[in-house]
Amino acid sequence: MDVMIEAAHFGHHEADPRALLYYEWCQRIESGYAVADCEEEVHELARTDRPVPAACWRLLDKIERAPRLADWPYAEWRDAPGIGNGAASEQDSATLPDHELLDRIHGGWLGRRIGRTTDHEVDYAVLGLHLLERRGLDFDPDDVAAEWLERLPFLQTYTAERVAYRNLIDGFAPPDTATYRNPYREWIGALARADIHGYTHPGRPARAAAAAARDASISHTGNGSWAAMWAAALIAAAFTDPTPAAALATAATVIPARSRLAVALSEVLADHAGGNSWEQATTAIHTRHAHYNRLHAIGNACLIAAGLLWGEGDFTRTIDLTARGGWDADANAAIAGSVSGIRAGASGLPAAEYDGIADLARRTVRLTM
Repeated sequence: MDVMIEAAHFGHHEADPRALLYYEWCQRIESGYAVADCEEEVHELARTDRPVPAACWRLLDKIERAPRLADWPYAEWRDAPGIGNGAASEQDSATLPDHELLDRIHGGWLGRRIGRTTDHEVDYAVLGLHLLERRGLDFDPDDVAAEWLERLPFLQTYTAERVAYRNLIDGFAPPDTATYRNPYREWIGALARADIHGYTHPGRPARAAAAAARDASISHTGNGSWAAMWAAALIAAAFTDPTPAAALATAATVIPARSRLAVALSEVLADHAGGNSWEQATTAIHTRHAHYNRLHAIGNACLIAAGLLWGEGDFTRTIDLTARGGWDADANAAIAGSVSGIRAGASGLPAAEYDGIADLARRTVRLTM
């Protein structure tokens, strides 16, 4: 990555041709496309004080037409076989008594609230809850788009979501909103908003993943979408799996085994199994994935996994380690907080008095019935 460009402020990045060109080139390099020969020209155009739109669009068109390298070692494509299979065969609800289910869901909401350090980390969960109350668990991507346009302020969106929103306003529909000049489509946004689908599918990780995929499709593809599916499945599995490690193993089954995300997560599991310390594992994650932007889904998913594994089921330690892991610490700690809060239940957490959270939990439980 070019540090000077990474640090640059592109203004409205969702429309600035310098930003779209540079980050699309990064995305294609990361995804195994034959665009390395464009590096010098990309950097020259991205560093200009004022954008040169015509030149940026011409080079962007060339980058978007580039083929994937023949020796690309991963298996990544939009409709990877096996994704979502098994959802129909899952049981209709978690085998938990009603009072325990409410306590666990309440714990998940509290864990997310405690784990985050900025208020916006709860916004998408509440927005998703409202979507499900209005449209039901069988919502489609067009329902998500309508909900965004009605209730989500444009300037409260970031990266992939902001580009998708711009595309909606320009007349695109999902899934084109995720792919048309959206170079942030594998970043963390869809993962960060996946909690609600885990809450509403307790003990049903495949169904949670399928719901998260529909939600993600408005703004993300590939590893960005699979990370959302992984997070939703992880949270759903936390209701019934006996340990965080078991929930992580369950979540791994909903993503393509030869994707970059799956390989990266397997490396974290191997570090844990090999007896490495959390510090060693986190350093390894930052080293392996330094070529990605700090908001990319892959590295941040690994930090979530590390926090859960080395947190060893302790709520406070898990959130502490996940936040200390860095990169998108807010989003990561919120997801880890959801998992840990579900496992502990609200009755086992130190902050069950948060105003409004109990009501959100009751509304969520009604959707699982």
